[in-house]
Amino acid sequence: MVDISVRKKITKTFWIKLILSPILMFAFAYAMVPIYDVFCEITGFNGTTGRINSEQIYAIDESRRIEVSFFAMTMGGFPVQFRPKINSMEVIPGKFYTTSYIAKNNTDKVVIGQAIPSVAPTEAALYFKKLECFCFNKQVFEPHQKIEMTLRFVIEPELDKRIKDVSLSYNFFKIKS
Repeated sequence: MVDISVRKKITKTFWIKLILSPILMFAFAYAMVPIYDVFCEITGFNGTTGRINSEQIYAIDESRRIEVSFFAMTMGGFPVQFRPKINSMEVIPGKFYTTSYIAKNNTDKVVIGQAIPSVAPTEAALYFKKLECFCFNKQVFEPHQKIEMTLRFVIEPELDKRIKDVSLSYNFFKIKS
C-alpha cells in the first residue's frame, strides 16, 4: 500500500509540472522570434541581408560585374503602391551604389508599414551589405503622399565569383498604429 504522504508529494509535483510546462513552452516560443532574427542576420539564412554603419573600403575588381535586380511586393491589405525606381543595375563588387524605391499612399488615411528584404541566391545575402535602407525603420505614409526611399548598398568582393546575378526583393506590410 502507498503511503498517503508519498501520494500527496507525487500529486503536488505532477501539478507543478503540469502548470509550468505550458508557461515554459510559451516563453520559449516567444523568445524564438528575436533569436531567429539574429540568426538570419548573422548567417544570411532566408536571404536576410547584412547592415554596415559606415562606408568601408573594399578591394575593387573592375573586371567583375554583377547584375542586381530589384523587386517590390506588398502584403494583402497594404494600400500603398510600391516599386523600385529602376529594375536592375550592373555593379562592381566593393563599390557603393545608391538607388531608391517609390511608394504612394492611395488612401485618405495615414498608413504605417515596414519593408522586409530578401536576397537570392541565399549565399549572396552574406555579402550584400546595406549602409542606408528604408527597411531599417517603420515608414509613415501620409494620405496620398508619394515618397522616394533611398537604398545604399555594396556587394562585398568575397562573393563567390560564380554568382553573376543577385535579386533584392522587398515585401512591404502594414503595421497597426
